[in-house]
Amino acid sequence: MQRRKVKRKMREKLNSLEEEIRQSLEQANDPAALEELRIKYLGRKGEINKLFKEVAQLPPEEKKAYGEVINRLKNDIADDLNARMEKFKDNSKGDVELLLPGRIPPVGHLHPLTKVFDQIITFFKSYGFTVETGPEIEYDWYNFGALNMSKDHPARDMFSSFFIKDDLLLRSHTSPVQIRTMEKQKPPVKIICPGRCYRYDAFDASHSPVFHQVEALYVDKNVSFGELKWILNEFVKYVFGEKTKYQIRPSFFPFTEPSGELAVSCMVCGGAGCSVCGSSGWLEVLGCGMVHPNVLKNVKISPKKYSGYALGMGVERVAMIKYVIDDIRVFFNNDIRFLEQF
Repeated sequence: MQRRKVKRKMREKLNSLEEEIRQSLEQANDPAALEELRIKYLGRKGEINKLFKEVAQLPPEEKKAYGEVINRLKNDIADDLNARMEKFKDNSKGDVELLLPGRIPPVGHLHPLTKVFDQIITFFKSYGFTVETGPEIEYDWYNFGALNMSKDHPARDMFSSFFIKDDLLLRSHTSPVQIRTMEKQKPPVKIICPGRCYRYDAFDASHSPVFHQVEALYVDKNVSFGELKWILNEFVKYVFGEKTKYQIRPSFFPFTEPSGELAVSCMVCGGAGCSVCGSSGWLEVLGCGMVHPNVLKNVKISPKKYSGYALGMGVERVAMIKYVIDDIRVFFNNDIRFLEQF
């Protein structure tokens, strides 16, 4: 009699538990709910494992039959749970809202010096100049001698060069590229020489021991100072804007004669005078002039037959004027707050 009661109670409990589990699975509407059901019914301390402990109360001949029933229920529930979990995974792939705006990752941009570099090069290339480059470690002859600066020339002091040996140094301007080009190419020569230069200067608001230059050279028959003035006029309009005023004033360079400096109206005060321009209303941009006859002779080009003009500018200087920056060091400090403005 007692055995019948235990068997009946076990059967009722199995049926009730199975019904309960089926209903719970139907009501589960997300993966988290399914995981809770798995722990509740199939976990180590779950309801199914409790049934296995109760089987011990049954007669030996019935333990196997009930054990198989419980195992079958356990496997069926596990299969059902897995199937429902996979269904949720498949549905989640289709829940992507394609009309929502995508996440835009942060994108870098060109450094302001690179932008000015590219702008200068683009301008000169549009007027038929080709780009030439040369070594940054240079011989004294190319850096000074061929440019009409002998060993005792006082103009050498302006360059504060880094010498490696008596006749070898880090180039202090890109003019050596002009000499190397004219040695291997006879006129017409129409080139620009962009690149990095080095001078033994203090790293302060207006100087850097490492800086960048772009120089231009045009040598051919009957090249005049008027052509130089014309290209400078076009350059100022292109880089600084149509309304920018400029002036070319006399200066001195050993490698050009006559020589001049190009200055543009101050971007801060518009030419009225302020602390940035030293109350003059003008900001110096570059040096220029007609190629000195001695320079042409040094590369075996006849100054009686050919003439030419040359000009050179510091890229940092142009960028500082263009973007109204009063400290050259900000170009090298890698301060994101500064760079993000460009």
